[in-house]
Amino acid sequence: MKKFIILIACAILALCSCSDFLNIRTEASMPSSGLDYTKPENIIMPLSAAYASMRMGEGEAFNYVAVMEICSDDADKGSSADDGPMAAAIDNFSLDGSNTCVADMWTYFYNIASSANYAIESMDKFAEAITAEDGLRQVRETRAEARIIRAWAYFNLLRIFGSVPYIDKTMTADELASMKVSTEEQLFSYIYTDLDEAISNVPDSWDGYPGRYTCWTARALKSRVALYRKDWKEAAEQADAIIRSGEFALLPNFRDVFLMKGENSSEILMSIQSSTLGQSTGDAPMCYYAFIQGPRNNPQANMQGWGFKVPSQGLIDFLDGRGDVIRKQATVLVRGTTTPEGDEISEMCVNPYYNGKVYTPSRYNKWSFNGYGRDYDIRLIRYAEILLNYAEAVMNGAPEGGISAQDALDQVRSRAGLASVPVSLEDVQEERHAELAMEDNRFFDLVRWGKAAEVLGPLGFKAGTNEHFPIPSTQRQLNPNLPASPGYSY
Repeated sequence: MKKFIILIACAILALCSCSDFLNIRTEASMPSSGLDYTKPENIIMPLSAAYASMRMGEGEAFNYVAVMEICSDDADKGSSADDGPMAAAIDNFSLDGSNTCVADMWTYFYNIASSANYAIESMDKFAEAITAEDGLRQVRETRAEARIIRAWAYFNLLRIFGSVPYIDKTMTADELASMKVSTEEQLFSYIYTDLDEAISNVPDSWDGYPGRYTCWTARALKSRVALYRKDWKEAAEQADAIIRSGEFALLPNFRDVFLMKGENSSEILMSIQSSTLGQSTGDAPMCYYAFIQGPRNNPQANMQGWGFKVPSQGLIDFLDGRGDVIRKQATVLVRGTTTPEGDEISEMCVNPYYNGKVYTPSRYNKWSFNGYGRDYDIRLIRYAEILLNYAEAVMNGAPEGGISAQDALDQVRSRAGLASVPVSLEDVQEERHAELAMEDNRFFDLVRWGKAAEVLGPLGFKAGTNEHFPIPSTQRQLNPNLPASPGYSY
């Protein structure tokens, strides 16, 4: 069995609907009645629905890559010139409150939060109905695990939009339409509370359940969140706990991290699971994230996709300039070349480069129509990031723990075939750029470092406006308490 959550999710039926504000898609829905709360074997079902809400269909995946990476200096829109005008507006910072890519991300992350809320509330019902201690332990663990998913949703809402409403329970449409935004500091506090609960109550591992979130996932996410809060001590402490645990390690070969063999490996602390379940047609809990980025117009049907989120020339020049050969080979698929697995990236492809980190060899792409990347897991947090989180926090004044900031930086550089350099904050930031390129963090790193205007200004970025995306006009129509985002037209 490759993964656990996606298999359970296939059995969940959609029997409810919500308001437009939190319109949960079918796969992530749970019945409002009919779940037997006296049976411990049912405890997993609401949690599975929350996990399922994280996977992306075609539209969600397209909008996700537009908002999370196309806005950065590492990526261009890609595809053909006239394809994806809303993504093009994000690429050149000409977007406004009506941008549908941005609106979809609002809905996507609130869907996830709503599904997590449902799972958390369901655990209260299981706790009332179950008396056996083992069952109650499962309830505590599952409730805390759902809080990791909720924290991930709100962290992304925070870094995309800034101040947003915080919703931690099921509400009516009228209640939702009256919610006011929480401050960014309040949102950080809520996220910390969820993750602390998970750190205390979710197990270190799940026997036979690869890909399921653990207390280490919660620590990894809290380490990242703490960097955005400039809580250097907390960022370092959580990263140090993961490093000291010995449970995680860098894979020897950088490229292997992103191939099928890298899924649920010792380097992965958090991912979104995807699988065709070995099928070529039918219903399957698969994600379209890699397919959206596949080579456009590649003649081989199972080696092509929509061609969005392509590496920019600026990224190519950056990697070349620092002699970053190993990471460039893994990060960039070049038109007119053949991969080590024998797959051709044809000269007929529209764009000169494609994202090599989502490359899936043709032998895995068995879906009946344009089956590229359907089994690709989205790597959300890797151990390499944990080492860099630690080094960055220490260079900002956090006390060192089990290793030095120099050692943490050296481990990441050594795996990439690069010699040691004396550690500095600038070197750590540059290493993060190279290591995590095309992994949906670059834009947000530039914003939190205060470098977005300098780096992205030539691309259209406007200081005082583009640090956050506009709260969607559709949501402001539903909820008059939502403010207009500064600098954007509606």
